[in-house]
Amino acid sequence: MSGRALKRILYVEDEIDIQTVMRMSLEKLGGFELLVCSNGHDAVAQAPGFTPDMILIDVMMPGMDGPATVAALRRMDMFAATPVVFITAKVQPQEVARLRELGAIDVISKPFDAMALPGYLQALWNSHVN
Repeated sequence: MSGRALKRILYVEDEIDIQTVMRMSLEKLGGFELLVCSNGHDAVAQAPGFTPDMILIDVMMPGMDGPATVAALRRMDMFAATPVVFITAKVQPQEVARLRELGAIDVISKPFDAMALPGYLQALWNSHVN
């Protein structure tokens, strides 16, 4: 057990309203440092300079979707083991299973509880990383 704290989260989401809610939840409430990217291409380009502890990513985005973005990030050695949490409105069991097969430590359904999210991500981090 490393006991390393969750501090930096890469958040990839194309919807501005959801980005705003997530910023308030994770930065203001949770005290996390957040890098918000509006699409997968930006996330792949900016993530190496940010070195996140965790990746929180929307599944359905135009262009490069969440799974394709995670695959691109995983090809970089520095992100090969970074915990990934997908956020999606499609939470049917077969979709959740598919996302877990891609290496997700969890899948959060939209809409999500913004007040509970920081604590939930911290608990995920503690159970999967520490």
